[in-house]
Amino acid sequence: MLNIARLNSAPEIFYSLQGEGTRCGTPAVFLRLAGCNLSCKWCDTKHSWGNGILCSTRDIAGHIAGFNCASLVITGGEPLLQQVPLQKLLAQLPAHICVEVETNGTLMPTPALADRVNQWNISPKLTHSGNPREKALNPVALAFFAALPHAWFKFVVQSEDDWAGIAALGLPRERIILMPCATTRTALETARPAVVDMCLRHGVRLGDRLHLTLWDDKKGV
Repeated sequence: MLNIARLNSAPEIFYSLQGEGTRCGTPAVFLRLAGCNLSCKWCDTKHSWGNGILCSTRDIAGHIAGFNCASLVITGGEPLLQQVPLQKLLAQLPAHICVEVETNGTLMPTPALADRVNQWNISPKLTHSGNPREKALNPVALAFFAALPHAWFKFVVQSEDDWAGIAALGLPRERIILMPCATTRTALETARPAVVDMCLRHGVRLGDRLHLTLWDDKKGV
């Protein structure tokens, strides 16, 4: 059984466009898992922190197959809190489905899960998230992900002051993405110019949050 985030009294599984990262704009099925080991003060999916809905992996696999889509994005919450049932789910899906996992990078994936995931989207949390550094950053896990060519590192940033903390992690610069700290379309438009300047100064990618541009702060899209 997987604990799925609850949205409007139903499990949060939906079809949309990937809004972040290197596959931004790609049609995908989204599976949002419940529960998180962090509590970022600006989190835009706080509803996933609470009690979710328990669903069998067989039912979830059938639901995903019904969308007839070749991409699956597993997000949260923190998906790696449920690795064993997650592995069971992925074993029931066709091998051609491209699986992305969104994680905060504090937990190590099992070898079986690491082998099945096509892309890791790691989002380490900086000081302004409100989480203690010793809880938010796991150097061992980050080093593991940095060694994978299909892992990308997305940072929510508020100002140039954030760069020192990012650079100190020693991650591959060509796989670093900076995203404005915003949970609405208006906030995104306001914050974007400063982050564009940061990306140009430091030679890293801009992550322009497509889902906010298209749907503002609406959930389940």
